[in-house]
Amino acid sequence: MLTCPSCGQDNPEIARFCHACGAALSCEPPGRGEERRDVTVLFVDLVGFTSRAETLDPEDVRAILDRYHVRVRDEIERFGGIVEKFVGDAVMAVFGAPVAYGDDPERAVRAALAVRQALADLNASDPDLDLQARIAVNTGEAVVALAARPGHGEAMVAGDVVNTAARLQVSAPVNGIVVGEETYRSTRGAIEYEPGEPVTARGKERPVPVWFARAATTPAGERMLSPVPMVGRQREVDLLRGTWERVVGERRAHLVTIFGPPGIGKSRLAWEFGELVTDLGGWTLRGRSTPYGASSPYAAFAAHLKQVARIFDSDPAPVAAEKLHASVADLIGATEAAEVASHLASLAAIRIGTEAPDRQTLFLAARRLIEQVAARRPTLLVFEDLHWADGSMLDLLDELAARLHGAPVFLLAVARPDLLTERPAWGGGLPAYTALPLEPLRGEDAQELAERLLGNRDLEGISRLLEISEGNPLFIEELAASLAERSGEAAQELPTSIRAIIASRLDALPAPERSLLLDAAVVGRVFWDGALSPMGEDRDVWRLLGSLERRDLIRRESVSRLQGQEQFPLQARPDPGDRLPEADAGLPADAARGGRALPRGGDRRDRSRCGGDRSPLARGGRRWAGRRVPRGRRRGRRTRLGEGAGGGSLPGSAGARSRRRSQTARPAASARRRRPGAVPRARCRALAPGLISRGGSRPA
Repeated sequence: MLTCPSCGQDNPEIARFCHACGAALSCEPPGRGEERRDVTVLFVDLVGFTSRAETLDPEDVRAILDRYHVRVRDEIERFGGIVEKFVGDAVMAVFGAPVAYGDDPERAVRAALAVRQALADLNASDPDLDLQARIAVNTGEAVVALAARPGHGEAMVAGDVVNTAARLQVSAPVNGIVVGEETYRSTRGAIEYEPGEPVTARGKERPVPVWFARAATTPAGERMLSPVPMVGRQREVDLLRGTWERVVGERRAHLVTIFGPPGIGKSRLAWEFGELVTDLGGWTLRGRSTPYGASSPYAAFAAHLKQVARIFDSDPAPVAAEKLHASVADLIGATEAAEVASHLASLAAIRIGTEAPDRQTLFLAARRLIEQVAARRPTLLVFEDLHWADGSMLDLLDELAARLHGAPVFLLAVARPDLLTERPAWGGGLPAYTALPLEPLRGEDAQELAERLLGNRDLEGISRLLEISEGNPLFIEELAASLAERSGEAAQELPTSIRAIIASRLDALPAPERSLLLDAAVVGRVFWDGALSPMGEDRDVWRLLGSLERRDLIRRESVSRLQGQEQFPLQARPDPGDRLPEADAGLPADAARGGRALPRGGDRRDRSRCGGDRSPLARGGRRWAGRRVPRGRRRGRRTRLGEGAGGGSLPGSAGARSRRRSQTARPAASARRRRPGAVPRARCRALAPGLISRGGSRPA
């Protein structure tokens, strides 16, 4: 089997492209590398089943376990997790590896809630069943075998996070879901919790704080809005309001796409504008695309349909179909209601037993419905996280934007710049289209937000927070919460939520672009195209640079300090003393030492003029993206705020850097080959601030 370097899917040996994501496959077997990254581990274990199994026929035991395993696997995979192993009636699953989405802890807890409900449904369907379980979820660092195949019995993750999850599972009440501290902090905005007594776990020096998950408080993929008012976006609100007034006045559809990285405020802006539209007498319908668990390729539009017809996710298919038919009949008329409702049911994945029509028929039904909705009331359709959307969903939105006539419909798409990689001509050819890129908050706006969160007395904390966050509103909020709630060394660690966003941004890059970006980080904060060519003779450097520039991860500068070379800035340069030897194996000597691979004609004066950035911001981001794992480094490698060459850290982190450097690293000659496209974490720490500010799972 060939394992896809992008998504981890197994493919037949003869496959040239991944059957799941379409990425090119290498004919060579993947390397067996390892990587240190944040993951979330889910444990499920049945209560009392072993003793009950002693009284049952072995075939009955097997039948019960098969049903249990199928339901648990279905729920875990529905939320994007990977089942690593079944051991009797115990199940272990992993979220965040081999690919991170940025909201891995939240998806794991949602999966745990779904598993608990699935077991209750199994018991209700069979009076002879009485399946009870203890469930635990824990988040932390683990060593990840990048090319492991759990389906073939190969272990994928190892580390204290796994052991702790197992200990917490034992302490959970029957049918309870217990989570660790990092999981709680990362998910409390989306999950309702009840605090529990700290657990005394075997092998732990101190009791482990725990919380019990009760229920989800937001739909999947959404996060609760900050209670702090939105700042620094008045110009964007004014632009959107002006476009809305034009849509209403001219009764003409208009598509606006808000572009920006996670955390930059796209969703907050879309939400506030939706509330404004409601106040102005319009109707706001919201939908979202996700990279996992969607029952329909048109998931975002399906959410709009359900809001129009007042369909709940818990409604059985016959009830949902009846509601949809009634709503369509009211809007379009009874004569055509049955046919149009049937087509719309196919779009929304409401199974009513009819054969799905061709795509153009589906699109026509969607267009007719929205025209009738808007005829009664000007309508705003919000499409969140459009970068995760299926190609069919993008085609439907393009169809609505181009062919809605005489209808006051405002189509608002929210996406990362990655959308333009998949659809470079997005919005092109439409008579009414606006692209609205969101930039980081300006200095005074970022300071206002930080002061609202921390109070204006903590001047040192505000100063450091502003240096590190680079104007990203979500990062300002997460860093402020960390400073307010933690003390000592714990307060210096970068929050799991931010590390997850960085990991997801790197994991989302195609393998060639990712490799080039990491090599650029080795060169330094500023790099030149001539420095990258020796690092990979068989790649088209300019094509890859163009791809990264379209993703807004790099920006070519108009003036270069090196004659004859194009100059590109990164937000920080790596600290050569921090890189692990195996991460630099095979690189040119200058690059491996952290210096410049100078083009011909360059000299040490060029090197001096183009030295690394030693600003606090550069130092602050250097450790954010994780590490490749050498033998001997197992503890004390947590990311801390403000660490880097030349000092400059938040209080309490002094000396951590030298302690980590004193740890031994595995020689480069014995380094394992990593899986093609895997992120060599020791070489990508410098990318963190750039990924934050320029396009860096959680929703914005």
